[in-house]
Amino acid sequence: MTTYPDQIKKCIDLFTKLPGLGPKSAERIVFHLLKDDSELSGQLMQAISELKKKVVTCQRCFNVAMASPCQLCADQKRDQSTVCVVAGPPDVLAIEKTGEYHGLYHVLGGVLNPSDGITPDRLRIPELLKRLNTRPQGVKEVIIATNPDLEGESTAMYLARQLHGLPVKVTRLAKGLPMGSDLEYADEITITSALKGRQQV
Repeated sequence: MTTYPDQIKKCIDLFTKLPGLGPKSAERIVFHLLKDDSELSGQLMQAISELKKKVVTCQRCFNVAMASPCQLCADQKRDQSTVCVVAGPPDVLAIEKTGEYHGLYHVLGGVLNPSDGITPDRLRIPELLKRLNTRPQGVKEVIIATNPDLEGESTAMYLARQLHGLPVKVTRLAKGLPMGSDLEYADEITITSALKGRQQV
């Protein structure tokens, strides 16, 4: 049986490890790069190399950035009394695009999913609690902005229990986000509505 040369198979296998890419999509990408006469391949390799070298994690909010603290955390004009808790960096961008939220963020690095081995100790929940405990007079509200799906709701309920007893109001994004949707794919109007309609938990 005829197969692709080893290097092509290796590249296809590596691309299939990326989220959302199946074998056929990976195959198309590899052959596009092979026949492409432009400098795309070199630019892609350089961009990936620089991605790992230059992008850091903000040690305050755990968002991706070019420096720590990140631009959002370093901005003293932002509302220091509100922290919006999200699953990942794409959610920060989605909320920022609305122009309606002007507080700080805390990126959990995922959501609870025991079947995939993602338990509370794998998320940045202790860092959130430490952050709130070291500034008890500063933060007045924590907005839980995880996706309205099973994992997101489970994470929100767990966080609400962990935050119970702290002198902060805990709210959850409300109307506008249907069950099962992803925050990063929602439009600005939908997220704005969810932010304005958030409810205390």
